[in-house]
Amino acid sequence: MSAVLIVVPVFALIGAGYAAVALRFITPTAHKGIAEFAFSIAIPALLFRIVVVAEFPAVSAFSVWGAYYGATAVIWIVALLASSLLRQSRADGVVLAIGSIYGNIVMLGIPLILSALGSQAAGSMALILSVNTPLLWLCGTLQMAWAERKSSESAPLLVLRAISEIARNPIMLALGFGFLWRLTGLGLHPVADKTLDLLAQAGSPTALIALGINLFGFRIKGQALGMAIMCALKLVAMPAVAAVLAFYVLALPPISAAVVVLFAAMPTGANAYIFSAQYGRLNEAVSGAVALGTTLAAVTLPIVVSFVTVALR
Repeated sequence: MSAVLIVVPVFALIGAGYAAVALRFITPTAHKGIAEFAFSIAIPALLFRIVVVAEFPAVSAFSVWGAYYGATAVIWIVALLASSLLRQSRADGVVLAIGSIYGNIVMLGIPLILSALGSQAAGSMALILSVNTPLLWLCGTLQMAWAERKSSESAPLLVLRAISEIARNPIMLALGFGFLWRLTGLGLHPVADKTLDLLAQAGSPTALIALGINLFGFRIKGQALGMAIMCALKLVAMPAVAAVLAFYVLALPPISAAVVVLFAAMPTGANAYIFSAQYGRLNEAVSGAVALGTTLAAVTLPIVVSFVTVALR
């Protein structure tokens, strides 16, 4: 399947969500209900089913994590160095780094990878998703606590708060319960499997529509240099580093390597903006990176999909 046939339908659904708000077919507040259904019900059902029934790749989880989070660490350091050269505060540097590595791997990444690679990519996706939010959020929280260590809230309290939020995250709960159920070896009853499958089918389209609606609220304005750095690091540098690590350094199986590179190529996601808003740092830059990055991804992702498609042959 050509990269265009894979990517265009995905971005067509995002555009449909954006256009629906712009043309006033629905209100911007519709995002809340659609996103809650996608994020709290449909996508968790998809991930739970994937974890329970998927065939995991014959590759070490640490190798998959090493490729993806190795690229994440490299870009994190580059972003901090860029922030230092711009003479930004240490706290702003943390937010710049988060905006450069925290991609939209759930609402955009999952639908795109399933479209490009099919269900055989499910195992590698689950490995990355199972640690992504806890790892990035905790690392960001810890570094921000260090950068603002004179704050009235101590680092341990910040970490506990982050852990509490993660423990209530529907994606984390779906993955956790999925791994536990898989350990029982009971599989899924046909009725339960069909029910989850129906919900899972709704996950990708509703997530993409919700993403399009959500983009209507993000604006490209102000803090242009920070926004440009985040887009360049997230859309170009991170997938390039991930490709080197996945295909050449760690020599992952082709499907696992493709998942790593495609996840790395996802544009900055709303979670990065939530992180910036929590600390009141670089809000306009991160908002712009979400909006501009998602738009530019319509150009960069076909290139990345073409690269991994060739690599899979």
